[in-house]
Order: sequence, then structure tokens, then C-alpha cells
Amino acid sequence: MGLFKKINQGLKKTRDSMTGAIDAALHGRTEIDEDFYEELEEILVMGDVGMRTAMEIVEKLREKVRKNNLRTPEKVRDAIKDIVAQMLSGGEEIDMITLPSIMLVIGVNGVGKTTTIGKLAALYKAQGKKVILGAADTFRAAAIEQLEIWAQRADVEIVKHREGADPAAVIFDTISAGKARNADLIICDTAGRLHNKKNRMDELSKIYRVIDRELPYSDREVLLVLDATTGQNAVNQAQEFEKIAEVTGIILTKLDGTAKGGVVLNIKNDLKLPVKFIGVGEQIDDLQPFDAKVFAQSLFSDEGGEDYED
Repeated sequence: MGLFKKINQGLKKTRDSMTGAIDAALHGRTEIDEDFYEELEEILVMGDVGMRTAMEIVEKLREKVRKNNLRTPEKVRDAIKDIVAQMLSGGEEIDMITLPSIMLVIGVNGVGKTTTIGKLAALYKAQGKKVILGAADTFRAAAIEQLEIWAQRADVEIVKHREGADPAAVIFDTISAGKARNADLIICDTAGRLHNKKNRMDELSKIYRVIDRELPYSDREVLLVLDATTGQNAVNQAQEFEKIAEVTGIILTKLDGTAKGGVVLNIKNDLKLPVKFIGVGEQIDDLQPFDAKVFAQSLFSDEGGEDYED
């Protein structure tokens, strides 16, 4: 299945809900008036786009309609799609050039963090990269065991310690193994606790110091995993994690299970955090690099994807 078809299917609930409501609001209109703009803003807010972003989309649309004299529902719909694509663009690239490069994956328990790491490993292994996983979420025995299972599925190596071990020590050993075995990419799981921010900040600071010392010039990503089904709560989690971690991007999981896919816009536009990957299913290859144009096309396409232009 191609990239567009996967994302198209994964966004079905959001498309049916939010985009379906926009189409209904446009249906039969002979002019784009203030009533439509108010209805559009309400639809976007209900889709977890966020108030500020919804207002910005509406204002950009007003300008396009006025400037280009848009009158038909089809042209207005296309204009909304272009605004969404433009708003989501920028920063989604993953540049993992140094050998090895390193990814730290963070996020609260229950968002699919460990599963996401396994899928990341499979994605990069399929690209021909040598990947090593580091099981640095040592405060939860199940996390280590789960990561081992995913390492086997993805056919990559894993470095682990016992439950309760120092996470920074696991990171150190994983980096050492990565350098010794000429790995292309090191992906490290980290603890998902937020309730004690000072301890979490101290732990992450120690991990950063290890990476700075052992891989001073490496390409590095700190990726925050968020569950799309939680809508606005995902945005709140991102705000909290930004206070304690040097987040470089977002991985948004479970998009196929929610009508709240508009949260992508909230995260990108309000928090200024780029979305790097999206999860659109449960299969090992259902984690996809984020593409703003493909996302916008999928959000506003028909089921068959007729609107997509490569």
C-alpha cells in the first residue's frame, strides 16, 4: 500500500468528521459570508485545531477569498486545503547523517512510545540502516520486555540493563555498542514520568551530558510521542514536556482511531513543534514520515484519493 493510501485511510475518521462538516457548511452556498466563517471556525475548534489556529485559518481564508474573488464551494475548499498544507510545512525533515546518529524518544506511559520505537527501528532497518535500541526506560520492567519483543520483530540489536538501573548508564552502553558495531542510528527509550518534573529534568540532563561527551557532533533528535486520540490533552502534554526536555519534534500516534486529527495543526502552529512522524495503524509499517502536502491532500480527499497530486 502506498504512502498516500495509508495516510488517506488513517485519516478517515477526521475527514468524515471535520472535513465532512466543512463540506456540509459549504454545500449549496452561493456566497461566502460571515455566517460561513463563524461556522468554519466552530468546526475547526471542535476538531481540536485550537482557537488561535482556527482563527488564523479563517483570517487567511478571508484574505484568499477577497483577493482571488473565490465564489464556488470547490474553490473555497481548495483554498482551505492550501492554507492547511502551508501551515503544516516546515521542520518535518529528519536529517540523520552522522554515524551514528541518535534519537531519544520521550512521552508519558500509554501513548504507544515503546511500540513507536519498534516501528521506527523497522522503518530505518528497511532503509538499509544498522539500528541499535537502548532500553533506558528502566523504571518499568514491562517497557524493557516490550522493547525486546519489538527489537526481535524489527531484527535489530538492543542494549538493556536490569530494572531500576541508571538510564544514563544504559545510554552510555548503547552509544558504546553503536560506535563499536558501526551503527547508523541509535534509538533510545526513556522513562515516561511527568509527575516529578525535577527528577525527570535531572535524569534527562544526565543523559544529555553522556551524549554530548560520547557523541559530541552527532545528529540528534528528541522526539515526543503523543496520542492523537487525546486531542487537547496531547497539546497540554507537549507544553509540559517542553519545560523539561529539548524537544525537536513530535510523533503523533493513533491518528486512525480518532476524529481529532486537527490536533496536528494545533501542535505545529501554536506550539511551533514540527510533526516528524504519524501513526496511522497497528501494523509495523504503519508509522510514516510526516508530509504536510500529503496530510492536507488526505484530509480533504475523497476515499479513493482523487484529489492527490504528486
